[in-house]
Amino acid sequence: MAKGDSNKVIQVLKKHGLRVTSQRRVVLNALLAVKKPMSHSQVVSDIGEQALDPATVYRNLVKLTEVGILKIVSRADGIDRYALAHGKDDQHQHPHFVCDDCGEVSCLPIDLPPLIGGDARWSTSVQGASIQLRGECPDCLEQQKP
Repeated sequence: MAKGDSNKVIQVLKKHGLRVTSQRRVVLNALLAVKKPMSHSQVVSDIGEQALDPATVYRNLVKLTEVGILKIVSRADGIDRYALAHGKDDQHQHPHFVCDDCGEVSCLPIDLPPLIGGDARWSTSVQGASIQLRGECPDCLEQQKP
């Protein structure tokens, strides 16, 4: 779904048995517009011009997570970060990178099996994974160059 794709947003909300409200549409569109996990405060900041109350944003993030539209994919530094779930059984099992400078959390394109050495015995046993790598993101490193 692309940002502003209101028909898709409406379909997703209805498919999950939710009423289609303007608040849910705004929150969902904010998460659709980015390709990285977002915290509550980042969502509030991104939709600031639309002036949704932070408590309303939080309640909608919780509800969208409860029904499986969103997933909490990172809890770096004790802050929940949300991303779109891609299907009912989406485990969102890949590492995340936390930048020590800017605080951004990014999804890294590494699959779980290579992380456990491709051992089929273990890959079928693992039910979930939370891997977070830390350092300075490429953008912050680029800004440091003279």
